[in-house]
Amino acid sequence: MMSPTDMADRVDLDKAIQTVADGIDAQFDQLLQLPGDARDPLYAAMRHAAIGGGKRLRPLLVCATAELFNVDREAALRVGAAIEAIHVYSLIHDDLPCMDDDDLRRGKPTVHRAFDEATAVLAGDSLHALAFEILANSGTHADPFIRAELMAALAKASGPEGMAGGQMMDLEAEKSEFDLPTVTRLQALKTGALIAASVEMGAILGHVAHEGRIHLRGYARDVGLAFQIVDDIMDVEGDAALAGKALQKDAAAGKATFVSLMGLDRAKQQAAMLVEQAKNHLASYGAEADLLRAIADYVLERDR
Repeated sequence: MMSPTDMADRVDLDKAIQTVADGIDAQFDQLLQLPGDARDPLYAAMRHAAIGGGKRLRPLLVCATAELFNVDREAALRVGAAIEAIHVYSLIHDDLPCMDDDDLRRGKPTVHRAFDEATAVLAGDSLHALAFEILANSGTHADPFIRAELMAALAKASGPEGMAGGQMMDLEAEKSEFDLPTVTRLQALKTGALIAASVEMGAILGHVAHEGRIHLRGYARDVGLAFQIVDDIMDVEGDAALAGKALQKDAAAGKATFVSLMGLDRAKQQAAMLVEQAKNHLASYGAEADLLRAIADYVLERDR
């Protein structure tokens, strides 16, 4: 049972999650207005994927990190929207028949089911482009050097050295027997890279020098790995209705996961250890990092 202090922290976290989710939805609502011409189905598909639903973990991490350095909330939300645009594009493409062939995402029909495959590909491509359009805009930050650093961080996290590289490894996992270090590397790229970029970009907004982000990188690395281990646990124990997507697909495809390689109990212990380790990386910060600590706990406790 949670103590009164824990309950207060949970209320604060719930409020932060809702505030960021509302802010991201507002950003996408403004950015993705239907133009009133033959492109309307494309914009409608982008809105279907980007607005409503999802944990908004990555924008939340941007905002929580940016708050450490008193960054303007609107700037943090714009950067959060850019990262979420990349995340949503990846989900659209991951769900395609040529990838995971899923019918449900965030409790809604996947984009290629709600529209068609060609529109889904274009919607993903357009969200990818939108992310860098947001970051390049002077409304995100007045300093062009900060904008360039933000774009470089997101590009690296999205491409072959990050999310796309991890997805390629995930495709190869269907025909190979991956060991634990390889699965760890796969997930560090596929899932962890964008989570790490969220924290990194919050610090970039705060003008933190590269060498001054070491502890934040350690936090992000451990949170990202814990997130994926919990995902694998939920794939075994979770409720598909809560998750808003199909479960147990990796097992059906014969892919190695943290649970299949470590066992359920050890996977749970590893996730808990990583969360504690993540919070230890924040030891040099005071109460201003409480939201980041609460996010780490949320990653462990979530049910969707």
